[in-house]
Amino acid sequence: MLRTVGAKLLDVVPTILLVLTLVFIALRLLPGDPAAVALGDYATPEQLALFREQMGLNLPLWQQYFSFVWNMLTLDFGQSLVDRTSVVQVIAENLPYTIELTLVATTMGLLFGVPLGVLAAVNRGKLPDAGVRAFSLIGYAIPDFYLGALILIVFALNLGWFPINGGGTGFLDRMYHVFLPALTLAMVKTAFLARLTRTSLLEVLGKDYVRTARAKGAHERRVIYRHALRNALLPITSGLGLSVLATLSGSVAIELIFNRPGIGEVLISAIAKRDYPVVQGGVVVFAFFVVLINLLVDLAYAIVDPRIRVKS
Repeated sequence: MLRTVGAKLLDVVPTILLVLTLVFIALRLLPGDPAAVALGDYATPEQLALFREQMGLNLPLWQQYFSFVWNMLTLDFGQSLVDRTSVVQVIAENLPYTIELTLVATTMGLLFGVPLGVLAAVNRGKLPDAGVRAFSLIGYAIPDFYLGALILIVFALNLGWFPINGGGTGFLDRMYHVFLPALTLAMVKTAFLARLTRTSLLEVLGKDYVRTARAKGAHERRVIYRHALRNALLPITSGLGLSVLATLSGSVAIELIFNRPGIGEVLISAIAKRDYPVVQGGVVVFAFFVVLINLLVDLAYAIVDPRIRVKS
């Protein structure tokens, strides 16, 4: 187990360096001058030159790159080019909303997706199975942003049951504000997990040890949940990790649609303003969570399947 964790942690460094390099190149390829965007149309050439010098934008690209990588690795994200606010402060203020949305949406998708997949598997070829498969097909095919727009129009604008924007203040108010955005993301995740659970469980139900358990007179519920589902958890665990990553990336569009605070909204705004430090800091945070989630999924493998622990 410790050897597995150590190997995965060693993979973090090249992954983060690759992400940093791609972000640096992509931002420099974007059209527009960040100094002109930050100072406005009426800035004089002298003011633009001074701004570039203060922010290090006049340095050769290779010097900017190594300075950028070193600052990121030492968690020195710098200041926003637009309003001089600390990037760490901007991320600290908005990151909890994105984490909250991801956790609530993933929990909803897990609570609905796995039971639906079990229902479909144990009723293979029957009406519940057909209904779950149809839901999975439709839910998996609808883009997050399109479904979010429909849900927002129906439940927030037309019916007025939920707020149109904002993130809320207290716990209950925040759950009230996050429900529709989380529901939007959870619909797709529910469809994905239901389909994955059905496929995995059907494969396990055909194994010899399941037939043996039934032949010994074990209750069907015990056969399903104690023997079959327990051994079908490995692909479900992998799918859950992918679902969390998809939810995290999908939160960018959903935060914009529901006018909700979060890292996604900050990144889109910073890209439009050519605010390099904010974009770089936000992408590094996303990359960190991707690496962390992959590590947690690998650890979950070892918990679900003891054979992996033995090999490690």
